[in-house]
Amino acid sequence: MEIFFSLPILIFIAIAVFGFKAFTVVPQQEAYVVERWGRYYKTLTPGLRWLVPFMDRIAYKHTLKEIPLDVPSQVCITRDNTQLTVDGIIYFQVTDPQLASYGSSNYVIAITQLAQTTLRSVIGRMELDKTFEERDDINRTVVAALDEAAISWGVKVLRYEIKDLVPPQEILRSMQAQITAEREKRARIAQSEGVRQEQINLASGQREADIKQSEGEAQAAVNESQGNKVAQINRAEGEAQALRLVAAATADAIRVVAEAIRTPGGNEAVNLKVAEQYVEAFGKLAKESNTLIMPANVADIGGLVSAGMSIVKGQTPPKV
Repeated sequence: MEIFFSLPILIFIAIAVFGFKAFTVVPQQEAYVVERWGRYYKTLTPGLRWLVPFMDRIAYKHTLKEIPLDVPSQVCITRDNTQLTVDGIIYFQVTDPQLASYGSSNYVIAITQLAQTTLRSVIGRMELDKTFEERDDINRTVVAALDEAAISWGVKVLRYEIKDLVPPQEILRSMQAQITAEREKRARIAQSEGVRQEQINLASGQREADIKQSEGEAQAAVNESQGNKVAQINRAEGEAQALRLVAAATADAIRVVAEAIRTPGGNEAVNLKVAEQYVEAFGKLAKESNTLIMPANVADIGGLVSAGMSIVKGQTPPKV
């Protein structure tokens, strides 16, 4: 009786074990490699999957996510024989679970070692300064070399990044001194450029001021010349007008004298005036000159008057 009741229990236990072995759940972004009788059979994708117990087994489990892998630091020697301590990080992803299982005994170690050797080779072809300037080129070169080799491992190398490039302390001090000197040089250049620009601005301002001043002086000279010209024209016009007025006055005076002569008694008045002026002229001549011109008969005043009248009439004065 005990054997009868224990047999169903054993069958139930066997079914439970069989069911446990027959079904498995594959998580998202993972892949399981199944072997049957020790040989690759298939790759299980995410979800509930069926296995044949005792025939199939899950040999490898791979994550299909992007994996960051830290590359240990190492000492690299540059082309100019300078030691650099370099470490980096690799980002890769399993693309073929079967190759990742059987292509390499350990693809992680393989990728790490290949990254180190490739990095030493790349840095060995560069000088120290270039290693700092061309980090992107170094990263691309390492990625290309790793990706080419990782194809047979079922792995895709996405990128490689250098985290630190550390030269020796002596190199660091000399680089710092060089950077300081370069900064001082740029500061002096900037200062000299500022002084130069200031001098240029001052010279330009002075030149513009001189130009403005000369233009003002030229304009003032032009204005003054025009003013003098206008003044001269006005003065000449005034003098001409004065001469015209004097001539007109003289002409009027002559006409008045002529009219007076034509009136009765006018001729006698003119004779008297001429005689007076004739006598006055002889008097002045006696005062202003040492030579005295006298008529033959000084007492003959009538002769003087007759001589004066002959001048008025346009005749030659008689000899007296």
